[in-house]
Amino acid sequence: MIINVSSTAGMTGYAQIGAYVASKWGVRGITKTAAMELGRDGIRVVSIHPGPIRTPMTEGMGDELTATQPIPRFGEPEEVTRMVIFLAADATYSTGSEFVIDGGALLGPVMELQQ
Repeated sequence: MIINVSSTAGMTGYAQIGAYVASKWGVRGITKTAAMELGRDGIRVVSIHPGPIRTPMTEGMGDELTATQPIPRFGEPEEVTRMVIFLAADATYSTGSEFVIDGGALLGPVMELQQ
């Protein structure tokens, strides 16, 4: 089992961080290629795509970053760990797949309807 770590930046574009975005899309592509090449050998290959997770990389980013996403908070590293454990132990028929763990951030902002 190979679990590649990408980012939500591997699923959509983000302005002003083009090299980062390109590298994360590359992880997505190599995951799919490796899954095709290694599947017959019994090796599954998937990628995870974390969104805003509370890590040193997001230190200093305020809660306004996550305020309008469906789950309005930063994720915790332990939540990503649980996803990895699930994929390694239980997702035995998945390969070449992408697993997003982002609190719904890629869905777009939740807009409150005014009455």
